[in-house]
Amino acid sequence: MSDELETLRAKRMAELQAMGGGQGGDTAGKQEEAQRQQEEMKNHILSQVLTQEARARLNTIALTKPEKAQQVEYMLAQMARSGQIQEKLSEDQLKGLLQQIS
Repeated sequence: MSDELETLRAKRMAELQAMGGGQGGDTAGKQEEAQRQQEEMKNHILSQVLTQEARARLNTIALTKPEKAQQVEYMLAQMARSGQIQEKLSEDQLKGLLQQIS
């Protein structure tokens, strides 16, 4: 799973760099596109490392504590990239992770 994430990440980075190498004109549009692609990549990674129940819990947390949800999402992405997550995390495992960072 980690190799697949790295491949996807490298592909996205290449696309972003290719977009940045073009005209200097529409920078706001390029920034929006880059943000959209980052969001897509984050969602793809999270869907690979979290069960549906865990993802639903994280989305609920994002509604009430967006900063904490972003922190957890970043941490999960880093763990996935480094190979620390071997299988999808359940809701209970996500709760344990949330308790560790609280």
